[in-house]
Amino acid sequence: MSGRSPLDAKRIRMLATPEGVALPLELADAGQRAAALLIDLIVLLVSFILMSVALLLAGMAIGRAPAYRAIGVLWLAGSFILRNFYFTWFEARPRGATVGKRILGIRVVARQGGRLTLDAVIARNALREVELFLPLTLLAAAGIQSRVAAWIVISGLGWSALFLFLPLMNGDRLRAGDLLAGTWVIRTPKRPLLPELADSPAETFSDAELDVYGIYELETLEQVIRQAHAPTISSVAETIRRRIGRQVWSDGGATKDLAFLQNYYSTLRGRLEGKLLFGIRRVDKHDRP
Repeated sequence: MSGRSPLDAKRIRMLATPEGVALPLELADAGQRAAALLIDLIVLLVSFILMSVALLLAGMAIGRAPAYRAIGVLWLAGSFILRNFYFTWFEARPRGATVGKRILGIRVVARQGGRLTLDAVIARNALREVELFLPLTLLAAAGIQSRVAAWIVISGLGWSALFLFLPLMNGDRLRAGDLLAGTWVIRTPKRPLLPELADSPAETFSDAELDVYGIYELETLEQVIRQAHAPTISSVAETIRRRIGRQVWSDGGATKDLAFLQNYYSTLRGRLEGKLLFGIRRVDKHDRP
């Protein structure tokens, strides 16, 4: 942690996991979030164009007026679904990230430390309609119709600016949707798999000891190992040992604790991946298939 620049240190937050472990996370900055949103909007635009072309070709193939009216309804419905469920669909997935967020190496997490719930994802993205798409619709209408009052254009620009600069007005870079849903957007930089994580585990674990945790805990454990924050390593190692009934000891997050976590991670990952081959997916420790 000491190697971080002062700017990076200001973005560090301690996330309390359900196991009571404090996990240091780095918040995404405003530039990363804006770039991710721009990429997502480009993806949406391309999707709109492809959908429009496909429906137009279908209408031309049918060549009847009722078909054009039906295609118009389908276009409106498709636009609504794309605009409102694109962000929700991707952020509700285990990675908690849209296409843009994955490219920029950021993701959405719950501030209380638990799994990111569907309710929270829906809440944070429902406000996007008010924050972004409503003013854009007003501005587009103003561009099409020259008689639209100037105050409508000014209101749309002002409304957009209010929500656009909101993340710059709070230390956690939260937009209105984050404030409502209780979420953070954090950095998850892409790194190659640590060599230790690919080695054969030196310590063996029983199926009962591995079945204590699921995919969510596996992802959290991987992040703990990659960050190599000694106090967190020590706390997590003690927590896992206590949970699986092993002797509780620690060397302060040094070699033995780190090796224990790497071994447990490797074995747990292999067991969860083996179960997935048979269609058994355990989301987290509370999920009992």
